[in-house]
Formats: sequence, C-alpha cells, structure tokens
Amino acid sequence: MSSVYAIFALYKNDNTPMAFETEIKEYESLRKKYQTMVVKKMDEEEYLKYNEILFSTHSCAIEGNSFSVDDTRELKEKGLGMIPAGKTLFEAFEMLDHFNAYEYVMKNTQHPLDEDFLKEINRLVTLHTLSYRVPDATPGEYTTTDMAAGDTVFGDHEELIERVPHLLASTERAIVAAAIHPVVLAARFHGFYEYLHPFRDGNGRTGRLASNYILLRCAHPLIIIPSDCRQEYISSLKKIRTEATDEHLIRFFFKMAVQRMKGEIEQKETNTQRFRTFVF
Repeated sequence: MSSVYAIFALYKNDNTPMAFETEIKEYESLRKKYQTMVVKKMDEEEYLKYNEILFSTHSCAIEGNSFSVDDTRELKEKGLGMIPAGKTLFEAFEMLDHFNAYEYVMKNTQHPLDEDFLKEINRLVTLHTLSYRVPDATPGEYTTTDMAAGDTVFGDHEELIERVPHLLASTERAIVAAAIHPVVLAARFHGFYEYLHPFRDGNGRTGRLASNYILLRCAHPLIIIPSDCRQEYISSLKKIRTEATDEHLIRFFFKMAVQRMKGEIEQKETNTQRFRTFVF
C-alpha cells in the first residue's frame, strides 16, 4: 500500500486528540456557544434551508459554478422559471441537483455509510449534468476509466474502486465507536475519498456532502468551505500526496468550522446590538 493510502489506517489506535488538542478545545468551546445562540434559536426547517443555500453555492462554486448566494436563493425559491441573468442552464441544473442531494443527505443522517448511500449521493449530484460532460457515463455508477483532475493523475481506477467498501466500512465503524473527533474523522474520510476518486464526475461535491453527513450524524454543524478558500482547500488535499500526511486537511477543516461559527455568532451579536438603540 502506498504512503498516501497507508496514513488512513490510522482509524485504528488513533492519537489525534493529542495532536489536535488546541483545535479541538477551541472548536468545542465555540460549538456550544454556536448551538445555543444560532442553531437552537432558529426554526429547524429555516436553519436547514439556510445551510442548503450556503452549502450548495460554495460547494458548486469550488467546481466553477458562478452562482452567488443570492442567485442560489432565487433559484431555490423560483426554480428554472427565473434563472439569474448571465447564468447558464447547465449551472442552474448543477445547483438544482445539489439541492436534491443535500436534501437526501438531510433526510438520511442515520443511514449507514455504505456503497448504496454514496452512490445515491453521486447519482443525485450529477443527475442532470453528467450527460453533458461525459455522455457515456451513468450518474451514481463508478468510473470505468482512470481519472485525472488538475495536475493530479489518480491511480488505477479498478484498484481504487476496490478500496471504496473498505473506506466506507472503516468510517462506519469509527462513527459508531465515537473514539475519533467528528471533524478529524470527516476530514480523514474526505482526503481518502478524494484520492479514490471513484466516479466520473461530482467527486468533490459528493465528498463534501458525505463528510458533512458524518458531522451531522455525530450532531455537529456543517463545515462549509467558502469558494474564496478554494486554493487553500486544494493545497491541503495535495499535501496528502506530496507529504503523505492528512494533518493539513484536518487543520483546514477545523479552521473552516471555527471561522464559520465565529462569523455567524458575531453577525448575531452585532445585529442584535445594532437595533437595540435604533429610534424612529
């Protein structure tokens, strides 16, 4: 087994709580405040919709979609009858597919992490766009050819696909055992999954949805990677290959989680204070 894949055997005898003690402490302190101030104060349906718009916008933007948060919200509310000016039908379908995949994950957070679940996420993510990019491919089915993305040439697709059930089973056991911090587990899964790259398209969107499924199943908030952090995100993934460690990706996940929670808590506090002194 190559060094890139060997690091993920660390699901066993994991020592990451010590390695990421500072990050975990900051994250958990913020998570309690975030749950109290933001999550529990918002209607559950409203909070899910809020996350759907943000997550879909940024996850698709990482792959090149030009929809803004406002564009995405408008599409969600009005459908294909109101595609924002300057946006393509392809981008709209890509966003609509992401809505459906997100909603599927939200409704199935207690579903075991298995191949059927992973394939269904990918099927929904690529349902109306895959035929434009890869006419001979089927949404939700594994690739039948070797893959490359950017400057990365992935391994032999047949060998990588053979590892998918092991990754899913190992991660499922880790979720149930609850011995690894959920953010560490989500990041590790994401790094391994992206290097397996088992589908013809939608691997990034599928991987980010599956990683957040892990967090949701463990009762943790979503990690949304802003599109303007794309380069740092890609760099963290590449370092798994170049440095044979997932430490950078794990720290990146903690950074994104903390950044999001801090930002939304600050918004809540600022907007509450501002209108306490407003007088007509």
